[in-house]
Amino acid sequence: MKQFISFVKKEFHHIFRDKRTMIILLAMPVVQIIIFGFALTNEVKNSKIAVWDQSKDEASASLLSQLDASRYFEIVKPVFSTAEMEAEFKKGKIRMAVVIPPKFQEELVHFNKAQVQFIADASDPNVANTLTTYASSVVQDYQSRITGEKKMPYAISTRVRMLYNPELKGAYNFVPGVMAMVLLLVCTMMTAITVVRERETGTMEIMLVSPAKPFRIVIAKAVPYFLLSAVNIASILLLSVYVLDVPVNGSLALLVGESLLFTLVSLALGLFISTKVATQQTALFISLVGLLLPTVMLSGFMFPIENMPPPLQAVSHAVPARWFYNIVRSVMIKGTGLEVVWKDTLILVGMFLFFGGLAIKNFKIRLS
Repeated sequence: MKQFISFVKKEFHHIFRDKRTMIILLAMPVVQIIIFGFALTNEVKNSKIAVWDQSKDEASASLLSQLDASRYFEIVKPVFSTAEMEAEFKKGKIRMAVVIPPKFQEELVHFNKAQVQFIADASDPNVANTLTTYASSVVQDYQSRITGEKKMPYAISTRVRMLYNPELKGAYNFVPGVMAMVLLLVCTMMTAITVVRERETGTMEIMLVSPAKPFRIVIAKAVPYFLLSAVNIASILLLSVYVLDVPVNGSLALLVGESLLFTLVSLALGLFISTKVATQQTALFISLVGLLLPTVMLSGFMFPIENMPPPLQAVSHAVPARWFYNIVRSVMIKGTGLEVVWKDTLILVGMFLFFGGLAIKNFKIRLS
């Protein structure tokens, strides 16, 4: 046991002595969660729009005021012709234009109906679709407000209720994804490099002549990164709750436990990679390029898995981040318990045993 503790202390000394390693381990997760939480979001807010109010009456002014008061839109200027509106679109100064035809209030009062046209820049179709949906919702709210209790013949009204994230905040989606990406990449990359570095510097031979068994050396390599990852988990959760206003609706103990399990999977995967490569550059390349793309593309974090072709859906089952992302989203956002995420948990346990077993087995073969 003393030998094992000595190996762990030696690894801690290596980590604390290298400032670049400390920055990667502790600073990068904080930076990523802040960037993803504030900058990289799928929400569309404060979009600049132009208005062409051909009616200029009380009803049109009230509708435009309600649009401008929304956090989604910012009316930057009025336009007075189609040519002027198209010029603003071409310059990229506006994303959408609102056109109110003449006699808007008169038609609304006398015929109980009026038209409003939304013209959006569809060079980015997702943003255009989102903006028109937001604007339609504002108009619907305005209509409900002015009609009040009046019964309209054959009127069909819809009520939408957004569960778990009523304000549609992007952070609710990005925080679970960033947790999966940070823990997987940092843990896997650092542990993949550490064993290879020992071989390159020639210190592995010194470790081999000790009475310690190979699997204890492997575990000693992983322990410091596991403990530092626990610090990362705490910092990510604190930033999520107190900075990004993402609540932990489920069990905090379950969430932390699942995060530590995913950390073990990442460490095992990193140790497995380290037993298969000969240089630090190769280990870094595989850890970053080989795992970053599957984590981002195939975990459900950026793109819905059900929208992918069947072959890619099958490949996504081998991506650990997919299962952890499901767990964090279910526990943290939906407030569910182990009775819902037990299947994902068992898959992560199986991945840990699989990659950990391969790492220890290959370590014995290479060093025997």
